[in-house]
Amino acid sequence: MDVSWTLWVLTILGLCALISVDFLIGRKPHDVSIKEAGIWTIVWIVLAALFGIGLLVFGTSQASGEFFAGFITEKSLSVDNLFVFVLIMAKFSVPSHLQQRVLLVGVLIALVLRAIFIAAGAAIIASFSWVFYIFGAFLIYTAWKLIQEARSDDEEEEFEENRLLKSIENRFGVADRYHGTKLFIEKNGKRILTPLMVVMLAIGTTDVLFALDSIPAIFGLTQDPYIVFTANAFALMGLRQLYFLIGGLLRKLVHLSYGLSIILGFIGVKLVLHALHENGVHVPEISIPFSLTVICGVLIVTTITSLIASKKQAERDAAEGKDDQDKAEGKDSEGKADIEA
Repeated sequence: MDVSWTLWVLTILGLCALISVDFLIGRKPHDVSIKEAGIWTIVWIVLAALFGIGLLVFGTSQASGEFFAGFITEKSLSVDNLFVFVLIMAKFSVPSHLQQRVLLVGVLIALVLRAIFIAAGAAIIASFSWVFYIFGAFLIYTAWKLIQEARSDDEEEEFEENRLLKSIENRFGVADRYHGTKLFIEKNGKRILTPLMVVMLAIGTTDVLFALDSIPAIFGLTQDPYIVFTANAFALMGLRQLYFLIGGLLRKLVHLSYGLSIILGFIGVKLVLHALHENGVHVPEISIPFSLTVICGVLIVTTITSLIASKKQAERDAAEGKDDQDKAEGKDSEGKADIEA
């Protein structure tokens, strides 16, 4: 898809306008209700759908299909990232009314960093076709790693700050408490960070690690930098509202890691096949419609099985709790009988 510089500029200006509206609406710190989060989640999804339809009308069906496949993939990977965002919020004890501000700025930082990653990835792919082998192998390895983590009984209960974040904290210093929406304060004549600034940096820089699998994944679906960037942008910009909407539902998606591992493994194989095809090897290539069907199918099945498994687990826990209560009441009755005797 040929994209002029004018279209690039208009797209970026349009995205900046949407981000500005989002920022103005959430400029006053407040607790985000389920209703508010639900409305804005729908708004962002509708905007993404309209953009994809626009690509179909004014571009090509392939460009539209690649955008939807990339958007759904990035969105599903972003949902998995919300687990880490929950840990970060807990680690820094972020007040509930400030969480939306943290996510807004953190996601904005992540969007800028991803744009840099996308530009670098596009340049590498344009110069070295063999990089598809590396991307494909990395995605297959990531898929295997996700399965290993999902099967492990050990759960990550606390967020660990990365080296970059620690170095920034040591360099500037951090206040011992939150100061409203302030990012810096003066203390003993020195300008230091507030915990709010630190947690924003934590959200933004941690997303760079997520980009290590999400960027190769979307390049496995399309090599068009314009589609890669816009799919990432729409997936990230609705992430803040999604955090508040499904925050309580995250722990019920117990099979999400399995679903994501299948998707990443599938795209990894697709990348390897594409690389072989580029090198003249006669192998079948996976089409975008088929990729979109597989991605959507895996996510639907994973969500259904997760909710069923969570419901059964809740019923077992309730039954065990009732048995423990009955035993406790039985012991109390025996104790009272012994006292009366």
